Amino acid sequence: MLRAYIRQDNHLALLEPGQSPAQAIWIDLYRPLPAQIDAVSALGITVPTLEDMAEIEISSRLYLDGRIAYMTAMLPGSTPDGESISGPVTFILTSDRLVTVRHHAPRPFDSFADRADRSASGTGSADRVFLGLIEEIIARLADLLEAAGHVLDGTVRNVFKPNTRQRTGALQSALETIGQESELISRVRLGLLSLERVLSFYAATRAKLSEDSGQLKPILKGHQRDVQALQEHADFLSSRVSLSVDSTMGMISLQQNDISRVLSVVAALFLPPTLIASTYGMNFAHMPELGWSFGYEWALGLMAVTAGATYLLLKWKNWL
Repeated sequence: MLRAYIRQDNHLALLEPGQSPAQAIWIDLYRPLPAQIDAVSALGITVPTLEDMAEIEISSRLYLDGRIAYMTAMLPGSTPDGESISGPVTFILTSDRLVTVRHHAPRPFDSFADRADRSASGTGSADRVFLGLIEEIIARLADLLEAAGHVLDGTVRNVFKPNTRQRTGALQSALETIGQESELISRVRLGLLSLERVLSFYAATRAKLSEDSGQLKPILKGHQRDVQALQEHADFLSSRVSLSVDSTMGMISLQQNDISRVLSVVAALFLPPTLIASTYGMNFAHMPELGWSFGYEWALGLMAVTAGATYLLLKWKNWL
């Protein structure tokens, strides 16, 4: 899919299908078809393949081709099937347009066009559109971290509720939720790390070529500070994940200890009666008690007394 946007006042307007993308200030390629790649290539821009974008070598993700900057970041998003993943997104920045190439769907690429006029950088140039899109991405990552923090807070509160200890399913569900949020935080941290590299590369290369680099410098610095602050927040949430896992596993251990204690007490109560029954179940020829007319009652009474005494002993020791 190819979406091309032109600048109208301070807004971004979507070009109608069939219109030439040459007049666009932002071209967004999502899982592009060969014809769409050819249309962008006709503008003198080489569109990287998914294999090129996924290359882990830094020289393949951040480089200059003449005056064109190619910058690839790993951003969280979703596949067409709805699966949440981290995937590469390439920003191709020229003097007059921004081209983005992606094969999954981070939400900022759908929401930025409607909010471009409210960004700090505006839409006056391709560099400003690029920084505005970066601002939208940073805001989205911040929202994801905030939502993950709320989920972790709620999960830990539920774990420490008194009745939760009696519900194995609730504790298992808590562990699953914590694992999902941990995976989300990891994807956000990866996105922040790659964005930090993109902004550093942009500051050292393309930013110097912009006509209004002096005005864009404070905005760029602000984005870099935001990324660093979110990285610290992500580190804090990672420690919260560890605390949440430890708390949940601790509650599971307490529940298992309660079950083991009950089983141990039941076993202890039946040990003396079992010993008595085993004694009178032996087949020796000379056992005087076997001839008693009240021997059966004697054995049952002795079992009851020893079981009761064991129970009272455990109660006195506060083991029950």
